Amino acid sequence: MKTKNLFIGVPLTLLLFAGMVACKDTRLEYRKYTANVPQYMSYDDMRMPVKSKAANAIQSAGKIYIQGNYLFVNEKFKGIHVFDNSNPAAPVNLSFIDIPGNVDLAVSDHYLYADNYVDLVVIDISNISSPFEIARVKDIFPYTIPGTTEPYPIANIDEKKGVITGWQVSQVTEEINENRGMPFFFYDKGTGNFTRTESNSLGSPSVTQTVGIGGSMARFIINGNQFYGLNQSDMQVINIDQPFRPLTGAKIQMSRVVETVFIDNNYLFVGTQTGMLIYDVSNPATPVYKSEYNHLQSCDPVVVKDKLAYVTLRAGNRCGNWQNLLEVVDLHNIMAPSLLKGYPMTEPYGLGIDGKTLFVCDGPAGLKIYDASDPLLIDQHQLKQYTDLNALDVIPFGNVLIMIAQDGIYQYSYSDPENIRLLSKIKIGGK
Repeated sequence: MKTKNLFIGVPLTLLLFAGMVACKDTRLEYRKYTANVPQYMSYDDMRMPVKSKAANAIQSAGKIYIQGNYLFVNEKFKGIHVFDNSNPAAPVNLSFIDIPGNVDLAVSDHYLYADNYVDLVVIDISNISSPFEIARVKDIFPYTIPGTTEPYPIANIDEKKGVITGWQVSQVTEEINENRGMPFFFYDKGTGNFTRTESNSLGSPSVTQTVGIGGSMARFIINGNQFYGLNQSDMQVINIDQPFRPLTGAKIQMSRVVETVFIDNNYLFVGTQTGMLIYDVSNPATPVYKSEYNHLQSCDPVVVKDKLAYVTLRAGNRCGNWQNLLEVVDLHNIMAPSLLKGYPMTEPYGLGIDGKTLFVCDGPAGLKIYDASDPLLIDQHQLKQYTDLNALDVIPFGNVLIMIAQDGIYQYSYSDPENIRLLSKIKIGGK
């Protein structure tokens, strides 16, 4: 009997214990708080073929890009404004290409490559008044979220619902889950800086320009029949030999937060938050790491000319660092880049160089233009400074400087560096 009672008691005890556990599991805890709640666009809606719309004013410009007679201006997360820039003194607003989630672009021949949130789209622009999508590479870019403006936490994100187009501040009630981490990240994608062709005349280049030119804040670049796109800490290679059928190639891990890209001859220069990485792209399909130049954490676009790299280091909340500098780096020994000299700046962003004329966007300190013939005495040869604007990035091309500032897109003639003159301004917003 004792044995029998023990046998019955054990299952009863286990059953009682299981019931206690079940009760504990069903007592869910919730929390209420004010949050930035994501607003979604479904993937089906996101992937509707891109459309061209009537020209409209630029409300908030992102990046700039030039190819031939056309100036492309990205409006962040919305699409691309197209201007006829055959006369830089009087650019004509032609149209707007509606591309949700767009931040970057590149143009080769008559094909435009642009990010559409997580996808890459290829657009035929042979008829600039009637562009149309011809190909799409799905899920090639990371899932990203736009920045928030309100000081509230971010509510739960469900990637299955689609891409995030914005935020709505509201009360949230959700189950407390200790294993859930708040996605407090913001990946700010970026536009393209590409192989350049030189011209000595004002206005339209006299040579055939197949690959366009972007500013120094580039995240996309084209080299031969290969497209490179920076993604947080890697670079995705895509074969675009047949634009209507782009083929995904290698993904190169860089183990750093990559920001900008520039190409000079057979070398690719990648600006990261902790230095400049150099790759040999003599075989465009397989970039090969060569060397690096390191510095403290900062934001750092880079341009290269005559075996010298010009790098701006910017301090700030996202960029880190405590110095604002223009650095000149010697690349004569590509395997061992070395600092030649650093010049204090206020809050530098993009930069560009044509021949020995160096253009630096120093944020609230404006646009600074230098004769960089002597890299050790650049600060002693300032040609001009425009202090009444907040300069962000530039493209020097064909003796015309295209500069984007917070209040507009300015174009200057620098055919005579000693007598630089303003040609035109495209207003941004109501400014």
